[in-house]
Amino acid sequence: MQRRQLLQGAFGTALGASLAVGATQVWASPGDTRLLVVFLRGGYDCASVLVPQSSSFYYEVRPNIAIARPGSGAAAAIALNSDWALAPALKDNLLPRFEAGQVAFVPFAGTPNMSRSHFETQDSVEQGLQPGSSGGASRSGFMNRLAQSLGSVKTLSFTDRVPLIFSGERLVANLSLAGARESKIDARQSSMIERMYQGDSMGSQVKEGFEMRGQVSRELMGEMQAASRNAISAKGFELQARRVAKLMRDDIRLGFIDVGGWDSHTTQGDGAGALAKRFTELGNGLNGFADDIGPAWKDTTVVVISEFGRTFRENGNRGTDHGHGTVYWVLGGGVRGGVRGEQIKLAANTLNENRDYPVLNDYRDVLGGLLQRLYGLDANRLQAVFPKSTPRDIGLV
Repeated sequence: MQRRQLLQGAFGTALGASLAVGATQVWASPGDTRLLVVFLRGGYDCASVLVPQSSSFYYEVRPNIAIARPGSGAAAAIALNSDWALAPALKDNLLPRFEAGQVAFVPFAGTPNMSRSHFETQDSVEQGLQPGSSGGASRSGFMNRLAQSLGSVKTLSFTDRVPLIFSGERLVANLSLAGARESKIDARQSSMIERMYQGDSMGSQVKEGFEMRGQVSRELMGEMQAASRNAISAKGFELQARRVAKLMRDDIRLGFIDVGGWDSHTTQGDGAGALAKRFTELGNGLNGFADDIGPAWKDTTVVVISEFGRTFRENGNRGTDHGHGTVYWVLGGGVRGGVRGEQIKLAANTLNENRDYPVLNDYRDVLGGLLQRLYGLDANRLQAVFPKSTPRDIGLV
């Protein structure tokens, strides 16, 4: 089948087009299993979600942005086991689900791709191919190939356009959620400070300083927006997650959504900073999704991924730079919670290239093992989704 793309825009248009195509197909769900993949574009700082509390090195190299050890205040991490703790930003939304065994984290996860380029690594993950592979499959995404392997299962991408992960022979509709974007913060406070120094000997320095700050901010914001590839914000996801849940509860069985704004090169904060606010919004969205999908939650799995993690050390701007390994999240009513997969103690000599998390849990193998458990896919169908991979069942479901 030749690849076709549906119209962008309103849900009625996108789903209407899908149903029009469906008139020539027979929809047959492979059961009630629902899978939603959430892609955090920009490479989020995984050490600010799953905190390596047993690593003294973490606190040494993050003097300004480390999340405080459990028991040391309101903005401290919450112990999950002797090695790991949870960000306080997720205390009120996802911690209860973790304690109920419905949330699992997979640290040291990711792709062998070492480019640290947002775009190259995002494309690599979405394609789901062995690094260096080429051929017909290279123009398709692994969720499109999964949809083909499952047969006529209803799919929908909650994005402005059909992303690479859903590109391929199978026709996939899209629903734009772009209306749910955060408004920009104005410069009111900066203007007030400038007025305070008007006529003062330092006035020109203050003005110059704010102009420089604005220039740097615009450059960083431009990079963040590019890395996000027009994905909705964490706040947008919080607002729209319940809408997504209703569609997946009633109709859709295979979905994808991307959330941008995770490229935190500067002033990301600690347990109560700017990045923490985004995590709270993301956690609220995931919790709202679980609430609104209702009884179908027991048949639903949500996988949260990102192209890479961040540097283990903080940089000179109290942020973090592009890294390698990251932490995947897996949520659902049938999930076996905990911290899973291969792990190591974090120290200077165990970092990848002395700067970031190594990848010990290849995402294609881990997701292949998960798909095998969720759908009972045989070896041939798994190879169609993730060619030349070796599925690993790490007990997620």
